[in-house]
Amino acid sequence: MDFFRYQDGELYAESVPVKQLAQTYGTPLYIYSKATLLRHVQAFKEAFAGRDGLVCYAVKANSNLAILQLLSQQNIGFDIVSGGELARVIAAGADPHKVIFSGVGKTEEEIEMALEAGILCFNVESAMELDRINLVAGRMGKVAPISFRINPNVDAHTHPYISTGLKENKFGIPVESALAEYQRAAKMEHVEIVGLDFHIGSQLTEISPYIDAIKALKKLIRQLYAAGIKLHHLDIGGGLGVTYSVEAPPLPNELLNAAYAELEDLFDDVGTLQVVVEPGRSIVANAGIFVYKVEFTKDNLGKKFAIVDAGMNDNIRPSLYGAFMNIITVEENPEADLELYDVVGPVCETGDFQGKNRQLRVRPGDFLAMRGSGAYCSAMASQYNSRPKCAEVLVDGDKVHVIRERETYEDLWAKEKLLEQE
Repeated sequence: MDFFRYQDGELYAESVPVKQLAQTYGTPLYIYSKATLLRHVQAFKEAFAGRDGLVCYAVKANSNLAILQLLSQQNIGFDIVSGGELARVIAAGADPHKVIFSGVGKTEEEIEMALEAGILCFNVESAMELDRINLVAGRMGKVAPISFRINPNVDAHTHPYISTGLKENKFGIPVESALAEYQRAAKMEHVEIVGLDFHIGSQLTEISPYIDAIKALKKLIRQLYAAGIKLHHLDIGGGLGVTYSVEAPPLPNELLNAAYAELEDLFDDVGTLQVVVEPGRSIVANAGIFVYKVEFTKDNLGKKFAIVDAGMNDNIRPSLYGAFMNIITVEENPEADLELYDVVGPVCETGDFQGKNRQLRVRPGDFLAMRGSGAYCSAMASQYNSRPKCAEVLVDGDKVHVIRERETYEDLWAKEKLLEQE
């Protein structure tokens, strides 16, 4: 459910007409709904009701400071994958003690930064990373809390580019090697084992891959306890999918109820662990739309194009993943003919498209809106073709907040230097 709805043939963001926003702030434009964002957070919090759980928002999905600020005010944690993301959540007012640091390539500088901030834990993804964390923590006179990210070799049934739990993926430590790494860590002076983590992919639309992963790791957890290694939490990752078209992903309470049911016998044996979940897309995707203007329509001997002012630099997902995102008209346009269009942008690449073979009634000057654009769109934007990054606004009822200003041409080269003339 979201709060982007039609009223009398016109699309609204909460109480504000989307066309009005496009005309006021220009296009392309990202528009977010505060009510939708908070509703999705609440769904996860309610799924943990009466249980020891922690929601850690995956910052990579959308790292805008205002979004992070709103989420931190909901008393949840954050899952980060870089020093920059840590700096962002701290700048947004988040509690570093609820931050989990994932990612396969943590630098010494990032580890130092996280230890100084006092994060909840590092999700360790390789043997060499464990050695580095122990080294850096020792140099700083600290003890680093760690959780191992385990790769259970489970097929998440998602796009290969966003699958993370198979042995051919770069993420995590193979489950077969995990016990030895835990035992090695237990002997280290400057790390403290606090958890076990897995994350098997993104845009998951079934519960079964999560359950398969839990089943694969229950044996390991029992082995750890038999070896005297106890855990504080079990992190089941994120990746819960959203509806872009016809998908029907499970709700947060359905996922967590199934996870707890599978964990019941384990908790009987070793005691109850805190369960951590790392949603990103499922919180923010459908809290945002991407609005752009039709500049031209074009007919290439029967192949029709709607050429818009948004490019793959603004939203690379369709080009990168072949992602389908629903494109709708901002205003109903019954006078225009219903035609089959490829919606394409101005970037000088054949792969620059927002959607292919879409049935639309459009004319030049009309606005289109792409649903499900709150996640992995603005966060992955670039300045390719020297196109300034677009503005972002947050709607709260009838109020509108600019949460990112549109870049100017001068912003494109703000950090560049001309050569000095000899």
